[in-house]
Amino acid sequence: MQDNKFIYTFQYLETERDLCKLESKSLFYQEEKNKQLFSNHKVDPSISAFIKLRLDIICQDSDFSSLLSLIKEKDIRTDGFKVDYVILNEDHSNKKEHQTRAKEVGFCIDTYPDFEKPRITYGICTFSGRWYFGVLVKNKLTWQKHKDKPFSYSNSIKQNIAKALVNIAASSKKNIKLLDACCGVGTIMLEACYAGYEIEGCDINPKICNNALANLSHFNYKAKIHTSDITNLSDKYDAAIIDLPYNIYSPSTEDNVRHILSSTSTLTDRMVIVSTEDITQLIIDLRLTIIEYCEISKRGKSKFTRRIWVCEMEET
Repeated sequence: MQDNKFIYTFQYLETERDLCKLESKSLFYQEEKNKQLFSNHKVDPSISAFIKLRLDIICQDSDFSSLLSLIKEKDIRTDGFKVDYVILNEDHSNKKEHQTRAKEVGFCIDTYPDFEKPRITYGICTFSGRWYFGVLVKNKLTWQKHKDKPFSYSNSIKQNIAKALVNIAASSKKNIKLLDACCGVGTIMLEACYAGYEIEGCDINPKICNNALANLSHFNYKAKIHTSDITNLSDKYDAAIIDLPYNIYSPSTEDNVRHILSSTSTLTDRMVIVSTEDITQLIIDLRLTIIEYCEISKRGKSKFTRRIWVCEMEET
């Protein structure tokens, strides 16, 4: 753990815990545990709805006084700083102790602080008998602007799920090409564009495609959308996200689902499939290997479950 460069903290609803773990495996090659994770992989917290912050470790020590000495040796001279105390698992100290520790760290930085609009925020935390100090990078939450897109449907997936699907499909690779095979109004495409991924969309409904283009344009994103049956596409993609129809604007019969999945499998070897129905056997029948699986439940007057499969083509 001492060799890790970054500490991440997470926040999520219990119903989304498995999705967060699946996303963290795709981003960090390990699951978050107790809403925190130590890693050498540098990830922008804002590409995920579940990552709360990242601490870029500058120094660490088993003794807090020794850590203060290390901070002083760094001779940090950045004006307009602030120090936040980050609470990790197993830290049972109280708020007054947090404030005292943060103040002591602040006294080791020989410049003027700015508690209202800091130019840089430092973080202090403790875990398993060690103290850590570093630069704190928080989730900017600017992606929440997508809630104000011009066109939306009540059955569209939530932003946090869309962001996770993009990260799971990309699997920490940046220079890749993604396909949103049933793009709808572009909820998934918005999050992919925000995260800097190249993505194309496809939908058979011209009106919905126009709405998706309007949503993308509203935020100055550029991406190609094919108003077409998926079988008419010929390009190859590194991965595809398939949020299958819900029998509202497009039919969700077994034949239609089979058609969408089999057609998409000719365009990519990796698929992230989302369905409200259990289509496990259909996936197996199409000779797709299920790599990961999780469920997201939403409880209200009736239980609503989305199932997510990460699949790859079987080697022949």
